[in-house]
Amino acid sequence: MLIREATAADWPEIWPFLRRIVAAGETYTWPRDVDEATARRLWLPGPPARAVVAVDDAGTMLGTAKLAPNQLGPGDHVANASFMVSPAAGGRGVGRALGAHVLDLARAEGYRAMQFNAVVASNERAVALWRSLDFAVVGRIPEGFRHPSRGYVDLLVMHRRL
Repeated sequence: MLIREATAADWPEIWPFLRRIVAAGETYTWPRDVDEATARRLWLPGPPARAVVAVDDAGTMLGTAKLAPNQLGPGDHVANASFMVSPAAGGRGVGRALGAHVLDLARAEGYRAMQFNAVVASNERAVALWRSLDFAVVGRIPEGFRHPSRGYVDLLVMHRRL
């Protein structure tokens, strides 16, 4: 798999699986009915944020990630990242590859740490992945997420130094 900078030309391939993941309402705090223009603005906001995509040898879009400062001003030395893996590519190591790539990218850009503000606790695969990449749970928002089938579940704040 190749991981490269995302371009505007990638959006038509990102949008279908991003829409599907968000509409499911199980892992993202975005509105389930997010429109395409809003989603594009949120996922590809421009500097200082940047997005990458993972594609296979045939050029098929496997997933995408976004890296940005977690806060502005004196908090901009801590990175934040978001990840979306196409459901068609699940279980193939795409999330792990994107995670490792974004951690390396954040280090190269001078970030000192990475923080995830809202990992849905019931998203066990994501929690396990981030733990395996040395993230620790540093906070928990009780019932901070309305899951469509599980009801209110906790949101985790996860962090690791770079």
